[in-house]
Amino acid sequence: MLYLIPLLTAFTGWFVNRAALWLLFHPVKPLRLGLFTLQGAFPKRQPQIAEAIGKAVAQFFSFSDIRTKLTDPEKISALKPVVEEHLDHFLRNKLPQSMPMIAMFIGDSTINQIKTTLAAELDLLFPKLIGQFLDKAEADLNPAALVSSKIAGIASEKVEAALREKMGGALTAMSLLGAAIGLLIGLVQLWIVVSAK
Repeated sequence: MLYLIPLLTAFTGWFVNRAALWLLFHPVKPLRLGLFTLQGAFPKRQPQIAEAIGKAVAQFFSFSDIRTKLTDPEKISALKPVVEEHLDHFLRNKLPQSMPMIAMFIGDSTINQIKTTLAAELDLLFPKLIGQFLDKAEADLNPAALVSSKIAGIASEKVEAALREKMGGALTAMSLLGAAIGLLIGLVQLWIVVSAK
């Protein structure tokens, strides 16, 4: 009978790890066990977890970095061909359709001059527009609140499924480690009992 101790402690180690993972995601009626109360930890603490993750993400999210990247002259000059193509289409097709009288007075050289002048003006205007847009976005957006609300809205079943999918091998290893530790404790207990005789 004594030789069952290592097997029982191995099973206990494995079972405790499996039960802890299950209790993490499955809310149960609170069980009062002396000083402890068992209840599903994630569903109960999901709002606090969501808020903490939201704050962490907000620390890495910087509107000044975004502003620097979006107002970079190289990035703005990369837009020039698209802007010039759109201006050319507007001046040659749309403007004459909506104002036929102007089409009689505007030739290719005038269209090219207007297009060049407007493109140069847009080079100056784009950084200002992007800056104003980002100022408004920064005032309106709260990355911490956005992330927190998304996480708080995720069902705990989905979080558990994702955790099992991404960390399945690690969770199995954790259960096996619990069994190995339980077996080791059982062997030590068996050795103590046998050597005491």
